[in-house]
Amino acid sequence: MPGFSGFEVKQHMRTDIPVIFVTAKDSLSSRLEGLGLGADDYIVKPFEILELLARVEAVLRRTNKLQSVFELNGIRVELDTRQVFVLSDNKGGSNVEEIVLTLKEFELLETLIINRNIALSRSKLLELVWGFDFDGESRTVDMHILRLRKKLGWESNIQTVYKHGYRLSTRV
Repeated sequence: MPGFSGFEVKQHMRTDIPVIFVTAKDSLSSRLEGLGLGADDYIVKPFEILELLARVEAVLRRTNKLQSVFELNGIRVELDTRQVFVLSDNKGGSNVEEIVLTLKEFELLETLIINRNIALSRSKLLELVWGFDFDGESRTVDMHILRLRKKLGWESNIQTVYKHGYRLSTRV
């Protein structure tokens, strides 16, 4: 980082913000210094991106920063129970109705929620939801996105990013 080291930045941060040091410093003294300053994890370059994602998720689980319920435009997604509900207010009370999603539809929705407001390419979505060994084509992602938009009524929230992929926007 230009101007400051990560250790200096960490010393001036609030203590409730989870921190993972991603650095080329691989000495034991550097690791001990980073962890001693209160970092939640320490990963040395080079690294695999999937390892970094797993470490981020682990830190978020430990610090309870990973949200287990997500709500947007009258839809509630419970990530722990893997259920989706449409919330509607009627006279005299509220009504909750479950929306049934297939396994891949839910996994795609979960990936979009975790990465909300970030544009993800079709190939990245294929990698994250279907795994590395998926031999299908990117139209699979398009078809699942189409079904999610229709089932959730999120035509304006699940946005197409021209010549790239998709983004779940919470700013609509």
